[in-house]
Amino acid sequence: MAGKPPTGDPVQDAPDVTAPQHAAAGLPAVAHSLRIAHQQMGARRTALTLLKVNQKDGFDCPGCAWPEPDKRHAAEFCENGAKAVAEEATLRRVTPDFFTRHPVSDLAGRSGYWLGQQGRLTTPMYLAEGSDTYEPVSWERAFDIIGEELAALGSPDEAVFYTSGRTSNEAAFLYQLFAREFGTNNLPDCSNMCHESSGSALSETIGIGKGSVLLEDLYKADLIIVAGQNPGTNHPRMLSALEKAKRGGTRIITVNPLPEAGLERFKNPQNARGLAGGGTALTDLFLQIRLGGDQALFRILNKLVLQTEGAVDTEFVREHTHGFEDFRTAALAADWDETLRATGLSRAEIEQALGMILASKRTIVCWAMGLTQHKHAVPTIKEVVNLLLLRGDIGRPGAGVCPVRGHSNVQGDRTMGIFERPAPAFLDTLEKEFGFTPPREHGLDVVRAIRALRDGQAKVFFAMGGNFVSATPDTDVTEAAVRRARLTVHVSTKLNRSHVVTGARALILPTLGRTERDRQAGGEQFVTVEDSMGMVHASRGGLKPASPHLLSEPAIVCRLARRVLGAASATPWEAFERDYATIRDRIARVVPGFEDFNARVARPGGFTLPHAPRDERRFPTATGKANFTAAPVEYPRLPEGRLLLQTLRSHDQYNTTIYGLDDRYRGIKNGRRVVLVSPEDARALDLADGSYADLVSEWTDGTERRAAGFRVVHYPTARGCAAAYYPETNVLVPLDHTADTSNTPASKSLVIRIEKAEQAEQAERTGQKNDPAG
Repeated sequence: MAGKPPTGDPVQDAPDVTAPQHAAAGLPAVAHSLRIAHQQMGARRTALTLLKVNQKDGFDCPGCAWPEPDKRHAAEFCENGAKAVAEEATLRRVTPDFFTRHPVSDLAGRSGYWLGQQGRLTTPMYLAEGSDTYEPVSWERAFDIIGEELAALGSPDEAVFYTSGRTSNEAAFLYQLFAREFGTNNLPDCSNMCHESSGSALSETIGIGKGSVLLEDLYKADLIIVAGQNPGTNHPRMLSALEKAKRGGTRIITVNPLPEAGLERFKNPQNARGLAGGGTALTDLFLQIRLGGDQALFRILNKLVLQTEGAVDTEFVREHTHGFEDFRTAALAADWDETLRATGLSRAEIEQALGMILASKRTIVCWAMGLTQHKHAVPTIKEVVNLLLLRGDIGRPGAGVCPVRGHSNVQGDRTMGIFERPAPAFLDTLEKEFGFTPPREHGLDVVRAIRALRDGQAKVFFAMGGNFVSATPDTDVTEAAVRRARLTVHVSTKLNRSHVVTGARALILPTLGRTERDRQAGGEQFVTVEDSMGMVHASRGGLKPASPHLLSEPAIVCRLARRVLGAASATPWEAFERDYATIRDRIARVVPGFEDFNARVARPGGFTLPHAPRDERRFPTATGKANFTAAPVEYPRLPEGRLLLQTLRSHDQYNTTIYGLDDRYRGIKNGRRVVLVSPEDARALDLADGSYADLVSEWTDGTERRAAGFRVVHYPTARGCAAAYYPETNVLVPLDHTADTSNTPASKSLVIRIEKAEQAEQAERTGQKNDPAG
C-alpha cells in the first residue's frame, strides 16, 4: 500500500552477493524507479510529480546538481532522482503520536534507513532538557526557545549555523545574512566535507573556485577524463551527456580504483538503444589507479607532455600563465618508479593515456570526491589544472575543469555567502546594503565546529537541512561533541540520525520540500538554485504541503531573525517572508553576476553566471594570470598487512539518505556492512569471501576506531585498496585526518587493518574493542 512505512527495523547482517554488473540503467533502472515511487506516492501522485522534475516550469530535483539540457526529455530524471523525489513527496507521515510511541532512546537504536522510511515530519517538535520524548510545540514557542539560548551565549561565536546543499538561493542568502547580523561567520556547510578542496585549488590557480565548462562543452570535447567519480550512482544524468559526447566522437578515460558499471556501458532508458539494445560503451581506457595516486599520475603526464615536441601551447602559457618555470622543474623531476608505486599502473597504460591527451585539441577533466577527500587533495587538483594549462585547455569551447558537485544547490549556497571565510568585498557590500557591520573574523568550518562543540566553545548548533552527525567524520567523537551543546535545532523534511543525537534541548522544525507549493502573504512563491556548472534557474513545487504546519526555509529564517534580532535590525524580514522577489532584488545588489535577478530568472531555463576564465580567458588571481604550481608529489604509504580504505555510497543511497539495502551494480543485495577487497589482497590476508571481520583504522593519535561485523567481498578493486559504505564507516575517519588547506576529511585514504571474526572476539575479550557507530 502506497505511503505505508515499514513497521520493523531488521538487522541486515547477511547480504547476498553476486558478480558486479558491467552496464548501468536500462529497464531495471526504470522498473526500480517506478516501484519505489509507487510504494511512497501511489500511481497518480507518481505521474504528476515525476513529470515535473527538472522541467523549466517544474521543480529542481532534490538530488544531485548536474545541469539540465536546454531541450529536455519528458522524463528528465534518473533512478536516484526518482528515489529522492519519492521520499520527499511520500504519503507517509510522522505525527506527534509517532514520537509518543517512539522515545528518543528507542529511535537512537534504529537504523538511518528505518528512520528515513517513516515519512514526512508534520509538526515542530521539542525535546526538553532531561526528557526522552519529543513533544509538539508551536512555532512561536520554538523561536522563543532558540532566542533564549542565543541570548544566553557569551559571544555570537558560540553559535554554529550549518547548511545543507539543498537550501535554495533565497534561503541561503537570508540564513547567512541573519548569522552575520547576529554576529558570527560560523557558517559551515556540506562543501567543507566534499568539494572544498576543489574550491581551494581552483581559486588559487584560475581565480574562481568553480568549474569552467558548460554542458555543451562536453559535447565539443575530443577527450573527457573522469577521475575519482562514479556517475552511475552519484550523478546518473551525467551518463546521458557522456553518451551524447561519445556519439560525437569524444573519447573517455576513466581513472578510478573501482570499475564502475555506468562508465563501462550506459543503457539510456530514454531511448530504444538503451531499453532494448546493448547501450553505449563509454570508457575507452580504464586506469585502475591506487587510492591517492592521482597526483603522481598527472605529474608524470605533465612531464611527458613537456618532453613531447609541440605538445605545449606555448602562446597560452606565455600570455596567460604564471609560475611555469618552477612547475617545469618539478614536473621534469618526476620519477617513473615512484609513479608506478603510487599509481599501481603500468608504464604502457600511462603512455596510452598520454597518446590520447596529445591527440586531443579540447580536453575536459571531471572529478568528484575520489580526488577531493585525501590529505593531498588540493595539490592533486592543482596538478590536474597544470595539465590543462599546458595544453591551453581553459577558456576555449570543449575544454576546461569540471568538478562535479553533489547536492543540488550546494554550489549556489556558497555563491550566496554560506562560507566561514567570506571575502572582504562581499562583507563590504553586505554592510553597505543592509546598514550593519558584519563580523570580519573567520568562522568555523565543519571540522573546526565539531572541535568547538567537543571543547565546549560552541553551545548552540542550528542546521538548515542535512544529517550532520551521519555526514561528518569520527562518529563517536562527533556524537559526543553534539551532545555537549545546550541546544540543537534541525530544519528538516524527514527524520534522520541527527534528530536523536541532541544537545540538552532539541528542536525539529519541519519545512517545505522542493516538490511542494509555497504560498506566502504575497502569493505563490518560487525559489532558485545554481547547478554544478553555474546555471541559475527557478524551482516551483506543485504538491499540497505534507502538513498545514510546515514553514518554508525562507519563512523560518525570517521569523527567527525577527525574534532574535528584534527592533535593532533594519532588515525587512517581514517583507522578505511575504515576497521572495524582494530577496532576489537584494541578492542582485550584493552578489556579482545576479544583476536584474528577477527578470533574468523569469526566463525559461534561467541564466548563466559569468566566469572570467571561461568567458574571457581572464584569471582573477593574485598574479592576474592562471598559476602553475609545483607541490611535492604525495601518496599514501601502507604498512605491511594493511589496506587503504575509501568510504563510498551504495547505489541505493544519496549522501546519508538510504533508499534501500541494495547496491545493484556492485552485486550487493539486502545489506550494507560489506567491505570490498581484491581477491589477491584477501588471499594474502587470509580473508575468505563471505567471512566476517571488523575494520580498524590506524591513525597517528593511537586511538582505535572500529567498525564491526563487515562481510568480506572479493571484488575487482585496485591492489592494496578496499571500499565500504558510509555513514557506517565514518566512525573510522579521524577528525584530524584532513586535507591540507581545505580541511576536508580525508575519507578516501584510511589506513585500516581487517580483523577476522576470531581476532575481533579476542580483542573484545581483552577489552580492546570499541562499540561500533549506530
